Amino acid sequence: MSYKRTYQPNIKPHQLGEGNGRYLNPDDITIAPGYKIEVFAEGLNSPSSILFTEEGELLIADSGYITGNPSISRLVNGQFELVADNFNVPLTGITYRDGYIYASHRGTITRLGRDGSRRNIIKGLPSLGDYSNSRVAFGADNKMYFGVGTATNSGVVGTDNLWVKKYPYFHDKPGSYVLLTGQNFATNNMLLENGSEIVYTGAFSAYGEANTPNEIRKGVLKASGGIMRANLDGTDLELVAWGLRSISYVKFDAANRLFASNNGYDIRGSRPIANAPDEFQLIVKGNWYGWPDYAGGEPVTLDRFQPLDGPPVEFLFLNHPKVPPKPFVLFPPESTIIGFEFNYNTSFGNYGDAYIAEFGSVMPRTYREAVRQFAGTGHRISQINIATGSATTFAINKSGFSASITREGGLSRPADITFGPDSAMYVVDMGLNYYEDPNSFIPHTGTIWKISRL
Repeated sequence: MSYKRTYQPNIKPHQLGEGNGRYLNPDDITIAPGYKIEVFAEGLNSPSSILFTEEGELLIADSGYITGNPSISRLVNGQFELVADNFNVPLTGITYRDGYIYASHRGTITRLGRDGSRRNIIKGLPSLGDYSNSRVAFGADNKMYFGVGTATNSGVVGTDNLWVKKYPYFHDKPGSYVLLTGQNFATNNMLLENGSEIVYTGAFSAYGEANTPNEIRKGVLKASGGIMRANLDGTDLELVAWGLRSISYVKFDAANRLFASNNGYDIRGSRPIANAPDEFQLIVKGNWYGWPDYAGGEPVTLDRFQPLDGPPVEFLFLNHPKVPPKPFVLFPPESTIIGFEFNYNTSFGNYGDAYIAEFGSVMPRTYREAVRQFAGTGHRISQINIATGSATTFAINKSGFSASITREGGLSRPADITFGPDSAMYVVDMGLNYYEDPNSFIPHTGTIWKISRL
């Protein structure tokens, strides 16, 4: 690959103790028997995605959360060299196929070639709200697949959606014909300086627009919470399935089954929902997966999904498109499952098992109903037994907590996983975040961990 390089970051693989942004110590991590974990690289800024090309080169994507300038770099002779930058924040993931890099960044999918060519093959995805579009995966049908996240937490625009002032007419849209119940939600008008006026907002409507009972919403191609597919040049875009919330990652297994990691509802906004699990979903064309009225395959009207001091959660839809399927695997609330990879090397572990990065809670502390409730979830690597549909912890800090909280030398924000040509597992750790805001990261604390069999 011969990309134009505009600069050469002063970042390279280190041995323990040589970095300057974060204390690292693999001994602070408990890992499954028969494996070892070590630091492969450190000093990165909020990395989001990693892969090895067909030629064995390592590529790393920077989300842009710290720098404001997402980028893709490759490892050459112990240093990371720039491949491309100037993407939309965030750059959620990269995929490689036949000499092309497919970069998924907010609202856009860009294809980059060996000759330095660069083309936005898909634009205008509805990713202006809370959740962006996911990385691309390739199916046996020679199509690319990706997820599009929702605009809101649970279908209603409210004061928790900080993008409203910039995009006041943006809102969620369904993937099929639905009837709305007509429920409306009152807030102080966030579009006015004093906020003294009360406005009412309905489901799948712009902020301040109320619903009426039995109001119709028609399905759209670029639906909120949808799985899309297209030709490799971006043409013939179509909707595969919808009813997911925050689709953080999609990938096919060796049997050409499409899986997705989907993050559950938060306790926030006009329609807060409690105790919603994360979902590892098997995607079937034409299915509806439950958002915004189901969580983990069950109706959100059940008592366990009611916030402690919040209003009762009611359905937004009068007619549900289908009965949503049960998730392939459920993860505890606030796990925030993201990148995963299937293992097909029996010398590393069980054939076909998936390993998944659990990022941990992304809720600002001021939004939390009970911070300690979810303090022990996420911040680990889990192993999914595909044969049984069960998940176990594969690697976790000995304290059980994120290094962002304890400042120990272990895992902080695992975001992506891949296997290298050497059959080792490589784990992207986005880095340390500030305790008050889990979405703000400390520069030069991003890390790549390497896990090998003993």
